[in-house]
Amino acid sequence: MNWVLFLLCISVLINYIDRSNLSIAAPLLQSELGISNTQLGTLLSAFFWIYAFMQIPAGWLVDRFDVKWVFAIGFFVWSMATAVTGLLHGFMALFAVRLLLGVGESIAFPSYGKILCGHFKEERRGFANGLIMGGLALGPAFGMFIGGNVVGRFGWRPFFLALGLMALLWLVPWVYCMPSRAEPNELPAFPWSGWIPILRQRSAWGTAFGQAAVNYCLYFVVTWLPSYLVRGRGLSMYAMARYGGLLFLAQAMMAALSGKLSDYWIRSGSSPTVVRKGSMCVGTLGLGICLTVTVLSPRAALPAMLVLTGMFIGITSCATWTIPQSLAGHSMVGRWIGMQNFVGNLGGALAPFLTGYLLDRTGQYSWPFFAASGMAWIGALCWGLVIGPIQQVDWGKRAAFATSSCENELAG
Repeated sequence: MNWVLFLLCISVLINYIDRSNLSIAAPLLQSELGISNTQLGTLLSAFFWIYAFMQIPAGWLVDRFDVKWVFAIGFFVWSMATAVTGLLHGFMALFAVRLLLGVGESIAFPSYGKILCGHFKEERRGFANGLIMGGLALGPAFGMFIGGNVVGRFGWRPFFLALGLMALLWLVPWVYCMPSRAEPNELPAFPWSGWIPILRQRSAWGTAFGQAAVNYCLYFVVTWLPSYLVRGRGLSMYAMARYGGLLFLAQAMMAALSGKLSDYWIRSGSSPTVVRKGSMCVGTLGLGICLTVTVLSPRAALPAMLVLTGMFIGITSCATWTIPQSLAGHSMVGRWIGMQNFVGNLGGALAPFLTGYLLDRTGQYSWPFFAASGMAWIGALCWGLVIGPIQQVDWGKRAAFATSSCENELAG
């Protein structure tokens, strides 16, 4: 499975380049199309709204059908959406293709959870998830470093076309390396009762709202950091690429390191509950502090604060996914992560729009940064207090209880 894990890391790198490329092109795109900050925020958030609402069917698809082919279809859809973006000129056309991008990418994280939960043990999942989260961070980092320079030199349209079409080459090794599912399909056609046991879990809601808080901060950084560095700090496109890339490189390295360390502590006898939940609390608390200090810091301190912000995002990114994988188990992980990602990405959808609105109302970047800090601290409460012990739920008893409850309601 080493090659499969490598391909998953590459896929999430492409995934996050594709979802963040509009923010990289935003300064030039606004000038060319004459759109306001609120319209830009609407374009940036359009992806996240449809992405969030598609998580429920995506989780079901991954649990019901062969994840190999479900993921391949989603990858093809989002890559073509990226390529087509480079051919468009109107606001509504860009809005529509951002929705299509969200539909394709919605399949990604339920698929990652299904594959890692089925092929990696608890004490090995931290590093595997950390590598994938490292790829997640390298997507915006490469987008900043390479995309920022390409866009600055050739314009944003060639960047989108080349990125989308070249990404399709990834499908060739994926079809060859990823084994098809051997176990029989045990899920009937979209059983609503199959979601009830998850919805009854307090920990499921804890992971969902905890991810919403983390996603608000992450997508605030992904979508608005380039504009903040160029317009709020007066950097050139080339300087923006260097400064912004530092944050995401730090995130990538810390995601892999924190995942490796967490696995080591668990193999050494530490409780998964203490290790996984502890890392989330440390990461979210530190992230909130760094976001506040970043917007208040002088320009000389900006690179260091961006690196620290990226490091704390990296700490949070790993356990965000290892926790639901451990709680749900292989049979339910697609639906659990689908539900979690649905609620979680509502925070991602809110961040770019609210940031644009606050900018138009106040003309300052400080309030959007303060809002992101508050969300990070709310996330610390969710991960630390709402989620219970990190151990797999006994779904046999839960499913029987849910089925009995449904039958009683129908009889009544």
